[in-house]
Amino acid sequence: MVFPDVFARALTRASGPQSLPAAAEELARVGVPVFPCIPGGKRPLTEHGFHDATTDADRVAAWWTRSPGANIGVPTGAPSGMVVVDVDVHGPVDGFRGFSRAHRADLLDGWQLLVSTPSGGMHAYYRSTPGQVQRSWQAARAGIDFRGDGGYIVVPPSRMSIAGNVVGYRARRVEAGTSSVLDSDRLRDFLDPRPTVREPMNTAQRQGADVSRLARWVAGRAEGERNRSLFWAACRLAENGLPTSDALDVLGAAASDAGLGEQEIIATIRSAYRAAHPDRDASASSVQASAPPEAGTWFVRDPAASGPSNTRVL
Repeated sequence: MVFPDVFARALTRASGPQSLPAAAEELARVGVPVFPCIPGGKRPLTEHGFHDATTDADRVAAWWTRSPGANIGVPTGAPSGMVVVDVDVHGPVDGFRGFSRAHRADLLDGWQLLVSTPSGGMHAYYRSTPGQVQRSWQAARAGIDFRGDGGYIVVPPSRMSIAGNVVGYRARRVEAGTSSVLDSDRLRDFLDPRPTVREPMNTAQRQGADVSRLARWVAGRAEGERNRSLFWAACRLAENGLPTSDALDVLGAAASDAGLGEQEIIATIRSAYRAAHPDRDASASSVQASAPPEAGTWFVRDPAASGPSNTRVL
């Protein structure tokens, strides 16, 4: 794992007139594991993607000799010691608004490096939390993704073709001194709040409870969030004793409205019930493949939770 300041300085130098092969070799030399992505794109060229990332000089040189225009990928999380808040700008979704809100809430202090992306967004680099797994996640409605363990990022001087123009990733600001770790779980909860937590319900209370808010929350999830949200909601129903078939009645229509297919809904609910009750055989609860009726009347709780400038011009 490379020190954050060494990582930041290497990416800053790479934003200059360096060629892609030279930048890849320098990053590897200072301890940043790299792997090649398709020229002008983000898809890995290696068989196992970011899992093939290495600091081996000979291997890196061989990759960029074969494909000198390859963009440079770096795995995030433990392999590199850095995690990244990815601010996206896509049509009406402006991730800078969410970033500014989170920054005002003191959730984004301590970044080491800011990089401008070809699409007009931004990557904010932070030191990963030692000894703690920080999973990648998406908050699509806020226009922010988190790149941690299990993810990767494309780094300077990689280039993309945007509306016919070739635009590069470019380091814009480096923070002097020691960077802070990022509480990625708090950031996700702030950007993508879950339904209000309630106390456990007994059977009589559950029959009269209102799940309309839970169903609306699932129905309103955007692409990239839908499956995880359905899984979370189904776990809450499982923990409160509803049969699997009732969970489909409650959440099936909402998940379908969100854009999930019927088979994916069934598979996700079954998976949630297995996770909530690992000592039971969830398949014993029959889940019918017919179209689910309108959501029913159960609402349950989640028992346990598992700076820069605010403007775009840096």
